[in-house]
Amino acid sequence: MKRTLIAAALMVFAGAFTANAQTNVQTFYDFGKDRKYVTTTFEMFKGDQYGDTFFFIDHYYTTKANRDANLASATNGTYFEIERGINFWQDSSWKNFSGLLEYDGSSWGWGIFGIGAKYFFHSEDFSKTFTAELLYDKHLGACSADIPIKFSGVWGLNDFLGIKDLCFKGFFDIWGNNSVYLDGTKTKCSFLAEPQLWYAVGEHLNLGGEVELSNNFAGHKGFMCNPCLGFKWNF
Repeated sequence: MKRTLIAAALMVFAGAFTANAQTNVQTFYDFGKDRKYVTTTFEMFKGDQYGDTFFFIDHYYTTKANRDANLASATNGTYFEIERGINFWQDSSWKNFSGLLEYDGSSWGWGIFGIGAKYFFHSEDFSKTFTAELLYDKHLGACSADIPIKFSGVWGLNDFLGIKDLCFKGFFDIWGNNSVYLDGTKTKCSFLAEPQLWYAVGEHLNLGGEVELSNNFAGHKGFMCNPCLGFKWNF
């Protein structure tokens, strides 16, 4: 439920870095096993003459069973990322390459600061885009990593399968982290991908969903597949 705005915004901008901020709010219901909860995401992307800024905030709402049992508050947790792309050479042949600073934080008491670079690939008409990112991570608080590297990809395909107003977007992250599970086993690497399909209904409303695919993520050992349905409102 994140990063997809980068691809969407870059398609809208058609390569121009100076534009109004693009913002949206997404709300999903997660049908995954032992999930059955709602997530709300707020995203913003804005380009300028020095690069671009992107951030998102996820709010995870606890399940009804937990609320009834007074096990958690209505909002079960918050996660956010903010990225700053640095690009002073937008008129050169290196215009698709940017430096990158990132900070990830949460209500669970940890954070990650990253420094690296990204490269923007696109078709001639910008209907197909892909952004590759590579970061060196400095883990703060309760988390750590023997392999402090994160590689990410963000893609966007407009008019997917030739269907007007249908968009296929998403991202994947592969990053190093040290996690210990309840059975005592450990992992040094996690994976997360969230492919999304959105169909535009009018100027602002999009209906669709995503599938969260993960391995060794969010305290869960091994592979998980969690389908979600929701809507998105573009401002």
